[in-house]
Amino acid sequence: MNRTTLSLIAGATALAAVTGFAAVSAPDPEAAGQRTGAAATLPVERTGLLCPRPSTSDLAETTYTSFTPVTEGADDKGTAVLRSAAQQSAPDEGEDAEGEDEKGGETTEKGEETEKGDKDAAKDDKADRPVLQLKEPGKPVSAEADGADAPALVGTADGRFASGWTAQQTTEVAAGTGRGLQGVACSAADTQFWFPGASTDDSRTDYIHLTNPDDSAAVVDIELYGEDGELETTVGEGITVRPRSAEPVLLSTLTAEKQTDVTVHVVVRSGRVGAAVQALDDETGGDWLPASADPSGRLVLPGIPKDAKAVRLVAFTPGDADVDLKVRLAAPSGLITPAGNETLHLKGGMTAAFDLGELTRGEAGSLVLTAPDGSVPVVAAVRVLRGEEGKQESAFIPAARPIETRATALDNTAKGTTLSVTAPEGGAEIKVTASAGTEGGTQQTKTYSIKSGTTQDIEAPVPAGLKGGYALTVETRSGGPVYASRTLASTEGGVPYFTVQPLPDDRGMVAVPDASEDLSVLQR
Repeated sequence: MNRTTLSLIAGATALAAVTGFAAVSAPDPEAAGQRTGAAATLPVERTGLLCPRPSTSDLAETTYTSFTPVTEGADDKGTAVLRSAAQQSAPDEGEDAEGEDEKGGETTEKGEETEKGDKDAAKDDKADRPVLQLKEPGKPVSAEADGADAPALVGTADGRFASGWTAQQTTEVAAGTGRGLQGVACSAADTQFWFPGASTDDSRTDYIHLTNPDDSAAVVDIELYGEDGELETTVGEGITVRPRSAEPVLLSTLTAEKQTDVTVHVVVRSGRVGAAVQALDDETGGDWLPASADPSGRLVLPGIPKDAKAVRLVAFTPGDADVDLKVRLAAPSGLITPAGNETLHLKGGMTAAFDLGELTRGEAGSLVLTAPDGSVPVVAAVRVLRGEEGKQESAFIPAARPIETRATALDNTAKGTTLSVTAPEGGAEIKVTASAGTEGGTQQTKTYSIKSGTTQDIEAPVPAGLKGGYALTVETRSGGPVYASRTLASTEGGVPYFTVQPLPDDRGMVAVPDASEDLSVLQR
């Protein structure tokens, strides 16, 4: 095997471990602006995203949005397509719910399919049509779906659309359990997820949505951890998620134990899936709970709304070791310690919850949690309430990963959008770009300085002549780690609808060893 091939395999293997699946091409030192022998930073050339089924409510109104920022050095060709995932209710191969033969319908003497076969073919054709397809980088596109029929989506992007590809679904439910605004960023497939902040209580209806993008079945285990340790589950092991399909699992059906605060651990035995928890409450609406950042001795939960009426922290540490978490709030003036909540004690393998009250008190804020010496890994999320008693709405903010290079939030509007940025370990400079709108407008860009240890709700730019929704892309320019979240808010019937999404790095660039690098040691 020659050295060039070995270099490309090394780069592609590292990239696949990050994005689920990806591809890169041989680096060109001149195009990449790198000297021969150095690692070249190149745009990702293929990636995938999964969006869970938005709602089971007939009153739901969902907007899907897709966007890729303009990336220097990207290919000049490519596609980015989101399609409907097959429904879980589809019959198994060779099996039909009505008892017809395994072809799904009888055939005529000439071998032609009957009307049922034609309908099945039409259904398959419709399911394969793109729900959303990008036309050009730098301009978002959107599509709308009403009611409970809005599907889960499976998508891929390649060429000029792959680097930084982002998709989002935002759903408004007018009434009933989970009423309010629910938003979630579509994510890459993976093999392990942590969700602190879920519930099996009677007042909650929480689903774990599993989406399989591949052509073979995935096998998944779901573990639940409550205040006294792991909960006994009946059907949480060996759950099969069919190829290119979505499987919602109601958490309360997995165990007889009713607990207010539960940590969900999803482990994929075979294959890979996308996963997100939809947490719906009878009284305080609901939202999506994305996965927490990987267990770590230091966590940041960015962008708690300044008008939060109640903040409830749920944390969990895997294993047997106890830990005393140091709690600080990154406010506009710097890091402060909340009175009465200086440290929080977690018992190993048990979910703990802490009511932090009106934590932000009218100012932007982010939680910074630290284990002594970072020696004990923790996962965490907060549940936030806004509004007055009887007219409250809820949302979730999990521990987030830092923006290493670039991240994007979609479905923004001229009013009701808040971009919150924190730099807990040193000042940072960022560039924020507002894209053109889905129906018109001109891109705008601003730069901001974030002081060390602070959280700032920045006045994000808005496209000139905006029509429709737009994307906000955050790029790090200098300084320490940056974390960010975006809040969408509106008011309906006196209830403050809102949803919060942390902004993970889009991982649109990858370092690939130069083709001339000496890898002869690998040939021995």
